[in-house]
Amino acid sequence: MKPFQAIQNPDTPVSHLPFSPAIQVGQFVFVSGQASVDETGKIVEDTFAGEMRRSLDNVRKVLAAAGLSLDDVVQTRNYVGEQKDLQEFNQIYAEYFQKPYPARTTLIGCLGTLLKYEIDVVAVAPRIA
Repeated sequence: MKPFQAIQNPDTPVSHLPFSPAIQVGQFVFVSGQASVDETGKIVEDTFAGEMRRSLDNVRKVLAAAGLSLDDVVQTRNYVGEQKDLQEFNQIYAEYFQKPYPARTTLIGCLGTLLKYEIDVVAVAPRIA
């Protein structure tokens, strides 16, 4: 038996690519990169704000499949397509994550032309007494 479990349910976006939406190891849940995709995994092009919100909503769905929420996130890695979107990124980020904010890395200009934003996160499940 593997020491980890894949997290997926009918509410999580599916992908035709070879990865799990999330993996749980003990209390830690590692969520794969979530982008602006619909429930079938098809990319949904939108404004930067629209793509970022859809990506974060997909993170919420994956976390919910593990019984968690954005409040359980301890680290985020953010991929922002263009420098010009950085201010809007910070504004939207603060709508979804509350103080104390998760540890964060933000990379700019590394997505190619299909996406404007992507995020992966690490969350911690509460200990069961």
